[in-house]
Amino acid sequence: MQDFLQWLQQPGLNHFLLLSGILFSLGVFAVISRKNAIMVLMGIELILNSANINFIAFSRFSTGTFDGQVIAIFVIILAAAEAAIALAIVLNIYQNFNTVNVDEINQLRD
Repeated sequence: MQDFLQWLQQPGLNHFLLLSGILFSLGVFAVISRKNAIMVLMGIELILNSANINFIAFSRFSTGTFDGQVIAIFVIILAAAEAAIALAIVLNIYQNFNTVNVDEINQLRD
């Protein structure tokens, strides 16, 4: 029992990889199972956040430099741009089709 409590108190690389794996799995599940376009976008954000956790964890525990943090900042900027553009596309789809379910949108209009 004492070993388990010590394992919980001192987070190592395994803890971060486990958390990242859980976030990635939840993100993939959200992308595959959801029909709502906004929920699919939230799943993509979870996947990107799990990649950020991996970048920072490997940077911290392998080299000790700030390379992972710099890459994570670029991923955050990319995710913000992706969210802004994707939400504009979702709003345009809703305006044209009156739905945001990706299964019901099967034709393109001018």
